[in-house]
Amino acid sequence: MGRRLAIALAVTDLLFLAYWATAALSVARLLHLPPQLMYAGYGEARVTAWNWSFLPLDLAFSVVGLFAVRAARRDDPLWRPLALISLILTQVAGLMAVGYWALMGEFDPSWFLPNLALVVWPVFFLPGLICDLAAPGGEAA
Repeated sequence: MGRRLAIALAVTDLLFLAYWATAALSVARLLHLPPQLMYAGYGEARVTAWNWSFLPLDLAFSVVGLFAVRAARRDDPLWRPLALISLILTQVAGLMAVGYWALMGEFDPSWFLPNLALVVWPVFFLPGLICDLAAPGGEAA
């Protein structure tokens, strides 16, 4: 695994784990999140449910991505399919959020742009990773 991919996966995955830990602390009332810093509709039941519906997907790509980085550090070839799964799930999460915000007409850069980044950054690594998987023994992405 190339250094750029390892950093991109680790940073994204750790940030998402931090996001969900913060959200959980907020639900447990151990942390107060100012509504003005949150997404549109924060605190409304349907929007809150929509946000929490991402938890399984976000945890899946985060855990799989961190396992991919770990496997790569151990020279385990399993890192390639793990990274591929993580990148695809990352894009799916980003596309779902971007689609929602676009349909709602909410283009707040603080929420829209990070989700758009989740759609875009994996594109830089997916072609090389797919080629690596198609040709065993190829150079890492």
